[in-house]
Amino acid sequence: MTDWKEIESKYYLHVVNRQPIVLVRGEGTKVWDDEGNEYLDFTSGWAVTNIGHANPVLAEAIAEQASTLIQTSNQFYTVPQLKLAELLVENSCLDKVFFANSGAEANEGAIKNARKWGLQNRNGASEIITVSHAFHGRTLNTMAAGDKPIDDFAPVPQGFVNVEYGDIEAIMFATTEKTAAVMMEPVQGEGGVNIPTQDYLRGVRQWCDDNGLLLIFDEVQTGFGRLGTLFGYEAFGVEPDVMTLAKGLGGGVPVGAFMLKDDAIALVPGDHGSTFGGNVLTTAAAYASTKYIIDNDIPAHAAKMGHHMRAALGELMGRHDFITDVRGMGLLNAVEFDREMAAATLTACNARGLLLNFTRPQLIRIMPPLTVSESEIDTAVERLEAGLVEAAAST
Repeated sequence: MTDWKEIESKYYLHVVNRQPIVLVRGEGTKVWDDEGNEYLDFTSGWAVTNIGHANPVLAEAIAEQASTLIQTSNQFYTVPQLKLAELLVENSCLDKVFFANSGAEANEGAIKNARKWGLQNRNGASEIITVSHAFHGRTLNTMAAGDKPIDDFAPVPQGFVNVEYGDIEAIMFATTEKTAAVMMEPVQGEGGVNIPTQDYLRGVRQWCDDNGLLLIFDEVQTGFGRLGTLFGYEAFGVEPDVMTLAKGLGGGVPVGAFMLKDDAIALVPGDHGSTFGGNVLTTAAAYASTKYIIDNDIPAHAAKMGHHMRAALGELMGRHDFITDVRGMGLLNAVEFDREMAAATLTACNARGLLLNFTRPQLIRIMPPLTVSESEIDTAVERLEAGLVEAAAST
């Protein structure tokens, strides 16, 4: 049998430490490796495969479009792109959309728009206030906007003011005549599944309104049902001026987008573009996935399954002192520990047929496909408990 791990070590740039598993097939919540082992996938491609692996609706849409037309560029109108644009606008509080290839690109577009908007509407203001523990991507600008170390890639892009997450007064204090926008995730995913109070987000919205600032929500991870509502902002009753999307938008096909309210638009022809952004194949896939989520009320199912999962995880915490917190919304959840045992937990759970993710040494992130069943959650929690006990004994 081909040693794919050896091939990876020889040919692929080592910027990711992988789990020692070669995945070759998926169906629903399950995936299989090249040795025939079956796993419950509670990573869903990092909150991407929201309608499950190999969903027939998505597969059929991709196959049909691939046999018809794949790429034209944005020089021409294409039907799948405009069908998707209509679907997103009609089911959100935003008025216009531009399609990109990833979440980082979507955030870059939102940043560019905010700076030009500040130039036009706030006497040249260009700074964007961001918050601690945020993650907005891995381009230079989005890293500068986030909370990952970036000094190794100096000179660091300027124009971002980072303040403490959850502190409305910190945003107030940081606002100056140079401020154009505030940018944040409704719920922080990479930062550890950090959930704000409704008062915090409402306070930020009010501050932006009172001071003429744009509010940008990065919904790359929280969009498309992940929090139990189609978009995360709906869970808090706070509307953004600009929203960025990716991950669950394509159901597994790489596509991103940024959406804007009409009075937040500054970009004009020539300001922005993309060769592949809004590609016919990716937008056909994204339309099929998004319509499936809406037509089948997948967000409501995610909310129900999320309650079930947190109840089971809460019972788990009651049985094990090394678990210090269980938190989440919908099907974006985290378990935190009193020690650095996340890596050992993943290894132990891999061996038991459960795939997880960790963003900090003392925290695991749990984000299955939104189509997951109660019985699959119960099985996953059983496997998780066995893995945790093993990991705790070794750390």
